[in-house]
Amino acid sequence: MRRRVVSLLSLNKKNAFNNVMHSKLLHDIKKRKVSRLLLEFVKNFLRDWRIMITINDYTTMKRSVNIDISQDSSLSSILYLFYNANLLEACDDIKLKTNFTDFVNDVNILIYKEFIKRNCRVLSEIYKRCKQWSKTHDIKFSMTKHELIHFMKTSKWFNMKVDVELMKHQIDSKSDIRVLKV
Repeated sequence: MRRRVVSLLSLNKKNAFNNVMHSKLLHDIKKRKVSRLLLEFVKNFLRDWRIMITINDYTTMKRSVNIDISQDSSLSSILYLFYNANLLEACDDIKLKTNFTDFVNDVNILIYKEFIKRNCRVLSEIYKRCKQWSKTHDIKFSMTKHELIHFMKTSKWFNMKVDVELMKHQIDSKSDIRVLKV
């Protein structure tokens, strides 16, 4: 039986909800062959938001605001899954043995191979796909919040301190990280 090492690269997107492009979101929903009725519902959900601000005894009149996706609605998380669907397709790769999970601003890429350095090379390549997606979807990654960890049943077979280079930025491996703030 071959020994394998699992590596997890955790990425963070800056202001995920605040940078959603409506036209791209609607395009991504259409691409998933969602019914026209639901698509029209989403279009209406995205427009005509109004706010009223109250400070002490003063209340403003209702005013229109231009927001990307409201974080106050449970529908927003579902819409964001559509927005990220192409990222999932780009990063979840059976041949490379990568698995991808994404929840709004947290992206996690898991890989398992025989060699830890190979894991890091593949993670670096997958990150390039993430960056490519981010350019088309106006999303920025927060390089300072990226984290890397390696797992092995018995760590004596591997140097668990191997780092990954992501587009000229070094991400040091750690012995523990927080995933989805847990």
